[in-house]
Amino acid sequence: MKKLLTATAATALMATTAMAGGHAKEVKLGIIFGFTGPIESLTPPMAAAAELAMKEATDSGLLLDAATVTPIRADSTCIDSGAATAAAERLITSDGVNGIVGGDCSGVTGAILSNVALPNGMVMISPSATSPALSTAEDNGLFFRTAPSDARQGVVMTEVLMEQGIKEVALTYTNNDYGKGLADSFQGAFEAAGGTVTISAAHEDGKADYSAEVGALAAAGGEKLVIAGYVDQGGSGVMRAALDSGAFDTFHFPDGMYGAKLEENFGSEIDGSTGQLPGTDSPGAASMISMGEAAGFDGTSSFVGESYDAAALIMLAMQAANSSAPGDYAGKVMDVANAPGEKIYPGELAKALQILKDGGEVDYVGATAVELIGGGESAGNYRQYEIKDGKITTVKFR
Repeated sequence: MKKLLTATAATALMATTAMAGGHAKEVKLGIIFGFTGPIESLTPPMAAAAELAMKEATDSGLLLDAATVTPIRADSTCIDSGAATAAAERLITSDGVNGIVGGDCSGVTGAILSNVALPNGMVMISPSATSPALSTAEDNGLFFRTAPSDARQGVVMTEVLMEQGIKEVALTYTNNDYGKGLADSFQGAFEAAGGTVTISAAHEDGKADYSAEVGALAAAGGEKLVIAGYVDQGGSGVMRAALDSGAFDTFHFPDGMYGAKLEENFGSEIDGSTGQLPGTDSPGAASMISMGEAAGFDGTSSFVGESYDAAALIMLAMQAANSSAPGDYAGKVMDVANAPGEKIYPGELAKALQILKDGGEVDYVGATAVELIGGGESAGNYRQYEIKDGKITTVKFR
């Protein structure tokens, strides 16, 4: 999967670095998330978490030559690859970023990687792009992700449902790279475990009426309806139509369906529904919650810890390489993410930067028990939950 960064790309990146040796008094990091689009309610706390890590590094005065880290936001839209590509190009050519936290949704992330990051030799660490297809995308060692692939989520979903005694489900998915990849992964794992998927049907986001889709799902039947969609978009539309028609009253939700809107818009109507999203009960997760509260954002929201960790990994890799040039620090990301080294948690970036400055090693555990495997994939941990009395209630961690 990972290939060495070409000499040409490395040279080009070094040439754009503000100061010799890759040092700059200002380090710019792009944050390219869907601030508009189907996950717009999830992205503000994600961005806030990434920016919190950047502020922490800046305040320490220890990153490179006491560099100031400046976040620059850009809108991926989550769904428009053309717009996402243009936004990423602006981050590099106009804003001069030294690394990118993002993209967010899988389709736009793949487009940014192939059309922008590769030609420009830019490091990307995505906190939330989970398509299995990204595992084999050509990336020249520039692309990493702190959220696990949906190949893993499909297996976890299967385990959760089987433990509940659910052997037959209907499945609907948002018609894009994320939805199709997750649906295929889940169906393969569920059927291999002896389950039956009565129907696997795509739905389009942005529709006012999903009664036709629900009619087909209801005709196929199933003990639960699995919705691999977005809580801000068609996933909730399908669920509302299913509830109103009486077709289904319990559901199972992958990560794109997690959010405060489950409680706000459905509450006890969906009691007994279940789901999972990347998450851990590690000490770092508790730190992220308290740090989020202090900073004014929800530390339990989807992909918040992963966003903090993505930003932290970029900055720690820079410190390990003693350079903010992507061609220099890309090869250090795996080193700072994994053992050996002193374990580092959220709020301890100053400690990590000092260790690296002194020539030591760190094992960044972060908010999500970071462990990068293969060519930069997250090994993956999940939080399983259930809707009880209209509230999202954690059941266990996997």
